[in-house]
Amino acid sequence: MIRHVRRVTAACALGALALGLAGCGEPAPDNAPKASPKSALKVSPKPRATPKPTLAPGPGGTTPVFERGAATKDRTVALTFDADMTADQGARARSGERFDNPQLVSTLRKLKVPATVFMTGRWAEEYPAEARDIGRDRLFEVANHSYSHYAFTGGCYGLPRVPARGMRADVDRAFGAFRKAGVEHVVPYFRFPGGCYDRAALRALTPTGVTAVQWDVVSGDAFATDADAVTRQVLDGVRPGSVVVMHCTRSAAPTTERVVRSVVPRLRAKGYRFVRVSELVGAARGA
Repeated sequence: MIRHVRRVTAACALGALALGLAGCGEPAPDNAPKASPKSALKVSPKPRATPKPTLAPGPGGTTPVFERGAATKDRTVALTFDADMTADQGARARSGERFDNPQLVSTLRKLKVPATVFMTGRWAEEYPAEARDIGRDRLFEVANHSYSHYAFTGGCYGLPRVPARGMRADVDRAFGAFRKAGVEHVVPYFRFPGGCYDRAALRALTPTGVTAVQWDVVSGDAFATDADAVTRQVLDGVRPGSVVVMHCTRSAAPTTERVVRSVVPRLRAKGYRFVRVSELVGAARGA
């Protein structure tokens, strides 16, 4: 399903807020991404991976938006994981807070579950070895979740806002961080922090050539302590072609690995096949 208007899933607000709240409502810190006339003119970095399918531009040539695949007899579902870290959370990481989740990645490998990781550039800077490891594993694909995890619209659950003139630079900076970390399997997809976007944001990102990827199933894993409740929410929401949003940050989403261990065999028992987002986008483009 493709949309070209603003769509914010209220149930995901907790995750967006919880994972990116540090500094919310305060002026952007000195290390926040800044745009300049020169950066606005730069050509967006191209992902280093084998080209992956993107959707045709939306109305007026704006960035296309993908929410879910077609509900066909082929029961496919894409698990996606947001690797969130905002531009101003370095101090929290230095004090011991963990924004990564190696055990989750290990479990996905053991269960042989393809997945798409929407990674912020700041996360790749903080965990370059892990970013490189994920990006070199053909089971996964790495997509862009911005550099800063700041909002691309106003009123996005208290997140600091990227100015319109800095949106493209923020996306470009994330791609640059992936290259610096040695991430190889990068795909031309972008997820708006907090799921918040409007037509101005879609227009701003048009030159990057990305397809914006949303979701139709909110796991509710952000700050959840009841893995069974999250599991039920995922199982109740999944339909053929679904895109499930989860998180790859162990401090803010501590139950996710347990949820995956429970959800995967139960969905497979129902005949579902796990795919990366690129497969769903490719099928939608060919429809």
